[in-house]
Amino acid sequence: MHHKPTSVIDCDIHPAVPGNDALIPYMDEYWQEQFVSRAIGDMDLASYPPSVPLSCRPDWRQVGEKPGVSLASCREQALDKFNCEIAICNPLYGGQVAASGLMAAEVCSATNKWLAREWLDAEPRLRGSIVVASQLPDRAAEEIHRCASDKRFVQVLLLAGNEMLLGRSHFWPIYEAAEKHGLPIGIHAGTMYRYPTSSGMGWPSTYLQDYASGTLLFAAQLQSLITEGVFAKFPDLTFVMIEAGISWVPSFMWKSTKVWFGVRGEVPWVKRSPAAEIRDRVRFTIQPFDTSKDPVRVEKLIEHLGSEDMLLFSSDYPHWQFDGDDPMPPGFPVRLRQKITQENPLRTYPRLKETV
Repeated sequence: MHHKPTSVIDCDIHPAVPGNDALIPYMDEYWQEQFVSRAIGDMDLASYPPSVPLSCRPDWRQVGEKPGVSLASCREQALDKFNCEIAICNPLYGGQVAASGLMAAEVCSATNKWLAREWLDAEPRLRGSIVVASQLPDRAAEEIHRCASDKRFVQVLLLAGNEMLLGRSHFWPIYEAAEKHGLPIGIHAGTMYRYPTSSGMGWPSTYLQDYASGTLLFAAQLQSLITEGVFAKFPDLTFVMIEAGISWVPSFMWKSTKVWFGVRGEVPWVKRSPAAEIRDRVRFTIQPFDTSKDPVRVEKLIEHLGSEDMLLFSSDYPHWQFDGDDPMPPGFPVRLRQKITQENPLRTYPRLKETV
């Protein structure tokens, strides 16, 4: 029998920045002049072409409109349709990939200001992620401190593919600031395109290969966070893998734990097995759901995860990951729907319990 939750907390929706022109009013005077004089304001740093099918479901597309730019459409197609009590906005825009760290930091800060003014102020059900530029961790930490005073911001957002592995101490100022304010670190599918997604063996020649290789980025980052000591250094920090898929996680935990038992003397700060650390400290959004729709196989996957606390409800609106009115993947056990849509998000994001 199909049971739909009475209300849900959606941990991944994507308001789209209309273009650089929309961000210029939120920049300081120097960068405003730079974006105008260099005609950067005429550009659109969209994360991928709006016309590709994945960027928007056909029944959600509006002629002549970039997917995700309309708050009215978001209300109708996602917040109301999915019965969202709360939805967390994860803006994906090109500021994070700029070669100039200073420009990247300014675009990210402007994006956060734009999100607060244009979306969070206008819709009380929305919460935001703090977008930061990983090129300059100290500047990123300053942005976290600035935004953290606004309780509507509930996590810090990074990309899966960066200039180096996220466990390196280079990034620790970001984690320190996030932990101080009780903000999880969201790691979203996407890359700065400094290195190939195919594990350093060269650039993919097709979108299919590039997209499928995204799993390798998440696996590498997760291994880095554990072995470089981030979990030990920041014991109160939670990581959320967004659009990472799920089917690969059980085998990854098994292999990482097997190797750890053999060579754990190299990493004495890793006191517990990688599997135990991941179950306690890492969460995964459920869209895209990259496994079978067979209830028996879904139950087996959850059994292999070894925890019912790891999964978070998400729609990935407006991206095309499912059809119909229910983002919950087929085959999920009824007993888990309440946990995934309410209990797990509330435990993962402490600020969701606070009155804004």
